[in-house]
Amino acid sequence: MIDGNGLYLVAGLALLLGAVLPRLLSRYAVSAPIAFIGAGLLLGLVVDQTHLSPIAEPELTKHLAELTVIVALMGVGLAIDRPLSLLSWAVTWRLLFIAMPAGIAALTGVGWLLGLAPATALLVAAMLAPTDPVLASDVQVEGPTTGPDAELDEDDEVRFALTSEAGLNDGMAYPFVYLAIFIAAKSLSPWEWVAWEVVGKSVLGVAIGFGAGWLLGRMTFSAPARSLRLSESREPVLALAMTLGVYGLTEVLHGYGFIAVFVAALTLRSVESKHEFHGELHDFIGELEHILTWGVLLLLGAAITAGLLEPLTFSGVLIGVLLVFVVRPLVGWLSLARSGLSRSERWATAAFGVRGVGSVFYLAVAGAYFEDELPWLWATLGFTVVLSVVVHGVAATPVMRFLERRS
Repeated sequence: MIDGNGLYLVAGLALLLGAVLPRLLSRYAVSAPIAFIGAGLLLGLVVDQTHLSPIAEPELTKHLAELTVIVALMGVGLAIDRPLSLLSWAVTWRLLFIAMPAGIAALTGVGWLLGLAPATALLVAAMLAPTDPVLASDVQVEGPTTGPDAELDEDDEVRFALTSEAGLNDGMAYPFVYLAIFIAAKSLSPWEWVAWEVVGKSVLGVAIGFGAGWLLGRMTFSAPARSLRLSESREPVLALAMTLGVYGLTEVLHGYGFIAVFVAALTLRSVESKHEFHGELHDFIGELEHILTWGVLLLLGAAITAGLLEPLTFSGVLIGVLLVFVVRPLVGWLSLARSGLSRSERWATAAFGVRGVGSVFYLAVAGAYFEDELPWLWATLGFTVVLSVVVHGVAATPVMRFLERRS
């Protein structure tokens, strides 16, 4: 087994692998996340497995996943060209307000039929509900279009829909996770849940995100003092400062930080939308996102080697398989009826609901309330994430190429 000092060598090799893999795999139907989980499986064989379990290190797991998600949300928000509106985001609203609640309800019903307690069934459905802004890069928009002659509007509706959905539904899963906790703790007040957990915290997240994004955008691009115009000094660290500051402020005020970060990025993006500094911000945050993602996937693979999946049962396998192959595709397909998408675009948008790091965060948050079921919950989560990463990772390249040829 490698000791603590040897971990520096492992970390260096992992970063080198992360730099090389995307280029090596670009021509094949194998995504980098698949390779990183595989590398993590091997890593678990050579390092001390004592602290690799998310059950043993819930706080570390929570904060690492949390940081990875908010960095990814900032990157996703900066990548979107299309201004926020009711009409141009119509497909996104369908996925958020129809497909997601319907998917949670369906998966909760599946869990209940398999013998899970109501609170546990709801937690499983809620923690697996958000599609992932971290692992779904192969089916998302590539980055901001900048320059004086830029056309700021994605013409690929599938990529836009999956990107914008992943940016918002991480925060929207929070109320359902809290509902499961309230049921488990028998402290449920339905009106309080609707008024505060569903509406109040969401509105607070949107308001703080919009306000912070607008203020920082004005300062960055048009501050009276040139020393404050970060667009002129080319300080891409603004993206990280904004990510951490907006998230921290929103959480301190008890709003939904995930929503606030994404809205702040969208708002900043709308200020001087063609400015090339947006591309620099996106590139900087993208590099940080890649490093954090590599770390999470390596640790997930190592945890599996250390026995994360040992408590997995038939019910856990069935939940994961049904979510990936039946529940998400079906509710996504139904929610997009008469949306204007072609048949192939509709199926692709419905099917590519990648699960990942956001689900890890939610279980780390709620795990203390479900101690008896915790090993099984982590096993079910680990299986579902790996299944999603493999299936969607293999399918992403050929499906998106097919759609591009059709268009």
